[in-house]
Amino acid sequence: MTYCLGIITKAGLIMAADSRTNAGVDYVATQQKLFDFTLPGERVLFICVSGNLSITQSVLALLRRDIKTHEEHNLHSIDSMYEIVRYIGRKVRQVMEQDREWFKKDGISMTSNFLVGGQVQGEEPELYMVYPQGNAIQASKETPFLQIGEAKYGKPILDRVLTPETSLDDAAKCALLSIDSTMKSNISVGPPINLIMYEADTFKVHNELRLKMGASYLLAIRKAWEYELRTAFERMPKIEWDNQAMSEAKPEDDLVD
Repeated sequence: MTYCLGIITKAGLIMAADSRTNAGVDYVATQQKLFDFTLPGERVLFICVSGNLSITQSVLALLRRDIKTHEEHNLHSIDSMYEIVRYIGRKVRQVMEQDREWFKKDGISMTSNFLVGGQVQGEEPELYMVYPQGNAIQASKETPFLQIGEAKYGKPILDRVLTPETSLDDAAKCALLSIDSTMKSNISVGPPINLIMYEADTFKVHNELRLKMGASYLLAIRKAWEYELRTAFERMPKIEWDNQAMSEAKPEDDLVD
């Protein structure tokens, strides 16, 4: 499994991903899952991948090939983020179709997802998730983030903290806490963690990180976050048990739907 995350605010984009691959409890490895296809000054483009590794690697290979051979439609020639996402979706379907029979024969899951974030000259920054079927959804003001992979453990902090007004520094910190929370609860997600920050309308990457196992910042935010959570928990109001009402309740009350 894996966990990848994209956040979009008025200030720009954050893209983050872990690097763990898992083919069973006895085979755990690392693999890059966040890729930068930026053309400085003209467009920025980031892709995160999750799911079947052979499918995602094949799609990425096709995307790189089209750039190298100067195909009419490639990541550096298409003039809108929406059309870029549609193009990536077609590549996903192409790979799925050519390998489907053999995966189905051996009962292997072909599930793969892609996060695509960036900005093309003349447009605002945009963030999309591409499904295995090749269709896509876009992040919105109401939900300014998208996740792929093992998403559930890292979602609560995103729901409570992020808004379109969130600064990029705070969004980056939120992304790392989301990934750390996921690593704490699921061993199939792990470092190195890759993180990219992009400031809207600059058309170049200003900040990026690669945090390895035991990185001092990861250890610091985990320790601080756990301390603050425990402190907040201890400050929660005590439950007001209504024992009198419970003792007076009739047995049949428990049977009412």
